[in-house]
Order: sequence, then C-alpha cells, then structure tokens
Amino acid sequence: MLSEWLTRIRFFFVRRKPDELDEELCFHVEQSVERNVAAGMTAEEARREAMIEFGGVERAREQSFAQRPGWWLGTVEQDVRYALRGFRRNWVFTVAVIATLMVGIGATTAVFSVVDRILFRPLPYAHDDRLVSVGLVQPMQRQEFTLGGFFFEWRDNQKPFEALTFETGYGDCNLTETNPMHLHCISVAQDFLPTLGVTPVAGRNFTKEEDVPNGPRVVVITDGLWLSRFDRDPALVGKTVNLDGHATQIVGVLPRDFEMPRLQEVDILRPAQIDIAEQHTVNSGIGLPLWAFARLKPGIGLAEAKAEMEPLFLHTREWIPAELRKDFHLQVRSIRDLQMADVYRVAWVLLGAVLTVLAIACANVASLFSARGVAREKEMAVRSALGASRGRLLRQTLTEAVLLAIGGTAAGCVLAEILLRGFISIGPTGMPFLASARLDLRITLFMVVLAMVCATIFGILPALEIPKARALAARQARTATQARLRRVLVVGQIGLCVVLLSGASLLVRSFSNLERQSLGMQTRNVITVHVPLNWERYPAGTRDFYLRAEAAFRQLPGVTAVGISNSLPPGGPHAGSRYSEFEVEGKPPTPAGAGGSVAWRQVTPDYFRVLRIPIVEGANFSEEERGLNQHLAILSKDLAARFFPEGNAVGRHVMHEMFNPYRQAGPVYTVVGVAGMVKNGGLAGEDEPEFYELQTNGQSEYWDNHEVFLLESSLPAAALAPWIHARVAQLDPTAPVEMDTMEQVVSKLADRPRFETALLGFFACCGLLMAVIGLYGVIAFVATQRTQEIGVRMALGATRGNILRLIAGEGVRLIVIGGVLGLGASLVSARLLTSLLFHVSARDPWTYVGVVVVLGVVALAATLIPARAAMKVEPVVALRYE
Repeated sequence: MLSEWLTRIRFFFVRRKPDELDEELCFHVEQSVERNVAAGMTAEEARREAMIEFGGVERAREQSFAQRPGWWLGTVEQDVRYALRGFRRNWVFTVAVIATLMVGIGATTAVFSVVDRILFRPLPYAHDDRLVSVGLVQPMQRQEFTLGGFFFEWRDNQKPFEALTFETGYGDCNLTETNPMHLHCISVAQDFLPTLGVTPVAGRNFTKEEDVPNGPRVVVITDGLWLSRFDRDPALVGKTVNLDGHATQIVGVLPRDFEMPRLQEVDILRPAQIDIAEQHTVNSGIGLPLWAFARLKPGIGLAEAKAEMEPLFLHTREWIPAELRKDFHLQVRSIRDLQMADVYRVAWVLLGAVLTVLAIACANVASLFSARGVAREKEMAVRSALGASRGRLLRQTLTEAVLLAIGGTAAGCVLAEILLRGFISIGPTGMPFLASARLDLRITLFMVVLAMVCATIFGILPALEIPKARALAARQARTATQARLRRVLVVGQIGLCVVLLSGASLLVRSFSNLERQSLGMQTRNVITVHVPLNWERYPAGTRDFYLRAEAAFRQLPGVTAVGISNSLPPGGPHAGSRYSEFEVEGKPPTPAGAGGSVAWRQVTPDYFRVLRIPIVEGANFSEEERGLNQHLAILSKDLAARFFPEGNAVGRHVMHEMFNPYRQAGPVYTVVGVAGMVKNGGLAGEDEPEFYELQTNGQSEYWDNHEVFLLESSLPAAALAPWIHARVAQLDPTAPVEMDTMEQVVSKLADRPRFETALLGFFACCGLLMAVIGLYGVIAFVATQRTQEIGVRMALGATRGNILRLIAGEGVRLIVIGGVLGLGASLVSARLLTSLLFHVSARDPWTYVGVVVVLGVVALAATLIPARAAMKVEPVVALRYE
C-alpha cells in the first residue's frame, strides 16, 4: 500500500518523458506487425491490421496519460491559455463581464463595510447581547434616563441583572497646562467598565476607595487621547496632569475600540464620586439625572427583565409629582438598539439598494454568458465531435468563468476601497462607526466567494447542454429557452432599476426641499465662537470673562456686531421648558404636562441683529436694558399666538413656573417683542416655539460656562481666527477656542441626508447603466440572430421602417413589462423611505412620472441603436449570413 502511494506521489513530481511513451507504443505496434507478417500477410496489410487492432497511437497516448495521478493538472495550463486567447478575440465580452462584476462587488463590499458594524458585528463589550439600557422616558426626553434616588433604589432591590451601573452624562473639562486642550470628560461609577466587560489595556480601573465623595483625583484616558496628546508614552500610567487646574493622576488607558454605550464623544473617564445619601435629598428627594446600564443574568430576556423591574419602577414613580407622573414610563432595551435606533432604517435601505445593484450585475453577467454560450454552440459541437468529453468542455468553461471572476473580484476590491474612502469623506459625523469602517478580511473573502460562485454558475450553465449535431450546420442554433431566459433577466434588471431610480428620486426631491426651506435667519457672514470655561477657575461666575471677550471681539477689524447666546439654532442642543410651566397673565394655568415643550434661549440684543431674525411686533432688546435687573423676554411668533391668541403680546406678562420636581413660582417676564419663527429642531425635525430671555449684565448666576459668540464680519473666519485666539488667550490662556461659520453649522446638519441621497443616487446610476447595457446586449443579439429572417423579409418587400419596428418592438415590450413590474415594486418598497423624506410623499406621482420618462428615454435609445443597425443590412448580405 505504501509503495503504491509513493509511486502515485512520484508521478506529480517526476514526469515520464514523451519519447519513452512513444517508443513503447511503437514497440507494441511493431510486435503486432511481425505477428501478422508471420501469419502470411503482406507488410502493408500487416501494418494496417495492426493499427486497426491497436486503435490509434494518439488515442492510446491520451489514454495512457489519463491514467497518471493528477493528469488533469496538465490540462489546466492549456485551458488557461485557450481562455486568454478567447478573451483577447472577444474583448468586448471580457470587459463587459469584468466591469459588471467590478461595480457589483465593489459597491456591495464598500456598503457592507459601512453597515456591518451597525447591523451585524458584535459591540466591543464582552457578551454584548446581555447589555441593556434601563431608564425613564417622557415626552421631553425620548432617550431613557434615570435619577439618582431612583437608581440606588433600583440597584439595591432589582433581580434580573447581574450588575447595574451608571454614567452622569457628557461634561467638559480642560487640560490646563502648556497648549490647553478642551476635552470630553464623563463621570462613571466604579463598576461601569466591569459591567460592560471592558478592561484597560494599560494600568487599571478605578478602585472603590477612589469612587467616594472628595476621593482622589484619578482618571482613565482613551487610546485616542493617549496617542494624540501623549504619543502613546508607555510610562504615562501613574503620572499626573493638570486637569481643570487640579493635579490629576492617570491610572489607566482604555482599549482602542472602546466606546460609550450612548456613543457620545469621550476623552477621559473619571469616578463619579456620588454621595448616595445626598441623592435622596437633592432635587426634592429624587436625585440628579443619571444614565443607567445593566448586564442581564444568563437566560433573562428583555421582556422578562422589564416585567421584573416594573413593580420597582411604579414604586419609585410615586416620588414624582402626581400631575407629571403619568408622563413617565419604564424602558429597557438592548445597547445595540440604543446606539443604532436612528440609523437602522438608513443602514437597511443602503444595504437593500446595494444588493439590488448586485442582483442587476448578476443578471447582466448571466445574460452575457448565455449569449456567449449560444454564439459558441458550433465550437462546442465541433470539439465534441472530435472526441472531447462533456467533462472536458465543462472544465474549459469553468476555467474561463473563474478567470473572469478573479479579474472582476480584483477590480471590485480596488473599487470598494476607493468607494469606501469616498463614503467616509462625505459621510455625516453622526452616523455611527462610519469613520472606522474598513475592508476587513472577513468581508473581502465573503465577496470573493460570492463572485466565484456567481461567475461559476453562470459560466458553466450554458455548457451543461449537450452540443447538438445541427449546430455543425449553422453558425448559431436558436434555443427558445435561452432566449426566454435572457428576456426575463432584462425585465428583472429594468424592474430593479426602476426601484432604485424611484428611491433615489424621492431622496433627491426630499433633499432639495430640505435645502430650499427658509431657516428664518441669515447664515452668511456669521462666525460662531465657542469658549468653554472651567467652573473652578471662575468661582464668582463667568459673566465678567464673557463681557470682556465681547468687548474685545467688537474691536476686531471687519466685525460689525457681536451677539451672545447659550445655544445656537437650527439644530444645536438648547434648554427647554414645558409649555405648562408658563402662566400667562389673566389666564388660567395650563394643565401640567400639556402643550408640549418650548425652546429657551438667553441672548443679547445683537443675537437678533447678527442672525437677521426679524422683530415682527414690538422691539428688540436694547443695550441699555442689559444694565437693568429686569426680566425681559421676546417670544417667537408661534409662541405669542399661543399665549395671546387675541394679539397684542407686547407689554404683557408671563410667569415661568418650575417643577423641580414640584411646582415652584418663578420670575415674571415682560414681553417686549415678537420675533419671526426660526428653525430649531434641525433641518428636518419638528420645531418648538421659542422663548428668548435677555441676558443681562447684572445677573451673574444666569451666565453659563459654555456661552457662544456670534460675530457678523465682512472678513472670512480664517482671517479673524488668529486675532480671536489672541484676544481669548489674553483673557484666559487656559481657555480653548472653537470656531465655525454659521454656514458650516447648517451644512453639517444636512450631511446625513446628503450622504443618503448621494449613495442611493450613485447606486441608481449604476443600476441604470447596467440595465441599459443588458437591454442593448439582448436587442443586439436578437438582431444578429434574426439577420437571415431580416434578409428574407426585405427581399419580400419589407421596408426599413418595418424592420425597425420589428426589432425595436422587442425592446419596447421588455421596457414596458419591466417598467410596470418595477413601478409596482417601487410603490411597495417606498414605504421604507417614509421616515427619510422631507415634505414629499413616498407615493409622489411626479417622482414616478420622472422615473418613467428618464428610464423610457435611456432604454429606448439603447434599443434603437441595434435596431437601426439591423434595418441597414443589405438583403443579399443577410441571406448569406447563415
């Protein structure tokens, strides 16, 4: 047995010389000749009889070669050379297949790399499927949160969780040393990282002794900050830095892929150091806002966890005032759902669109291979007649298909990398994980295998049919089944193309509406300057710093007005109050919780001047009023209409009541004016009525530590930047400065719809191009197949117009059928886009009319080109075609 296997293996490495085989074959023939001569035959008859008996030297040589182990490997090189010669002869087919595969594979791979992290890839936590977000939701806060008093009551009495932890939300902090740096700091519980299943890559987590009130100042930093600020200094752990003016020790570094459960930006984690007893006393006994996360016990699901937490929630909800209690509900959901809730729909739409492009590409490749199979039918019949087995023919077509798949896959991977970089460059900052999307080995291998399988199937299917003898008598043998298959593929391509075009057109119209809408304010020549301050450096308040900075900015060249606000429209975060917290003079109070919410901004007079927000009634705030300790307000037009439907809002009084959480009387404001309505819910969100409070010079406690300056300037932001930085550094060298133009602020809000529209539009163009190529190929093939028929018809008196209608009619039928099916599918699938559309219906008739017109014109042009070529054929040439 061993000897036999060694012999077989030897045949792979030691080839028998052709001369030895020929000598052996000749020896057997000569032996037979000698026997025949000895039997009385002549030399000529003896050799002839020997050759007949032997069966042919060439055949024997092939049979002997086929007995060797791995003999088929010797034919691979022949098949490859033959395939390459065929590709060179028919380069149009080769380029078409490779280009189609390149587009299909490249686009699919790039988009899958983007949505993979959103839809499929595990989160960077241990056993991430057991991590949940737990909290309260209410009309003014759709993302769940909790309160300190609630959290510790839940933590001590809950049953469905292995651990329950929290973070206190986003906070600003500054590195106040050489080259000050504004950072994103978040305070977390000591068991925050262990609950998530995250271990620092350097150093350690906080200890329980460090997470107590007035505990040691320690932090854990992110890998990004470790790299950008400290150049990954391996000795950094244990060192101290100056954070917000205090010496703070770095005790650990987080993994590179670490992310907060709510995906907020983070540079530093520090222990929350919360006083548990205080949480049962502050804020009327319900504590400060927290965000809670938990790890489910094994075998516990979301529904079961929520059911077990419900009695505990109802118990603590009793601490909320009765008039607000009904608005609060318990929510328990997975961390993935928390992170991806607002991008799930976008991710699925993009994935569906690119899979549609891939389907069109596959249909195109199948159609091309089918047409080529018919064109090579005579070749296959000749090879079969000369002795080629079906297996040999299949191996040849398989080799050709694999070579084309390799070329298409290689080109597709290059295109995927180009597309992915393009997606990242135009992608919105709010789309999770887009910036970190990469072409990893797993995705690439999947696409390679998919390309190989598709090309292999479509390549060998035509070769499975037994070559017919009638193919030897004609250049082409018509096969009704293959013709129907090609027509079905083209109809499918057109239908899918209509779906893509309809979706892209809806998004284009939506984006156009988004950009053309009025914001209610001016954005040109407006520069925003954000200067966050450290509270600990300003124990007496930040008012004086911001007033001095305002005065300094007014002296800058080109600056004509300087306004201050604690927030910016149209999409930035802003303070808010319930409508029911306002009590209008002479009117009964609004029931608690009714009326929705109201945006609240503290502004200076130039806020309205810089943004050109019109005052439609009354007057703007004046600089003189800033020096008075009066509560003055300007209402937005819609808020004034709600407060005073009878009109005449100027001079009236509005009291603001606060729930903290119980009703408390607040200041009484005098309305001095009514302003035009301004977008404040983002470009596509629902806007809230606005209440503008005058930011006076004398109310130090009302000045925040993150006020925003708005500068109206005739000079560009880049020219003013050095002066602005210098003025701020003179006032506080540790204060960071963040600058933007108002146009950039607004443009960033449009990044996501722009990204969605651009991608779907790109896919629609790819689908249209491939569908048109497929339609052109089928009509051209039909015209070629019917060349002799055309000659007969023209010989019998048919005009060129008759021939044009004959060939073009085939294309028109395919266009109509595919278009009708595609419109039906579009109307069904358009419902998925409803949440992405702005002021346009998912069934907008003009959109679908436009799609039909565009597709009809382009597809008809693709049909008429081969049809016109067919009608110009001379009858004599056509009759001689076969």
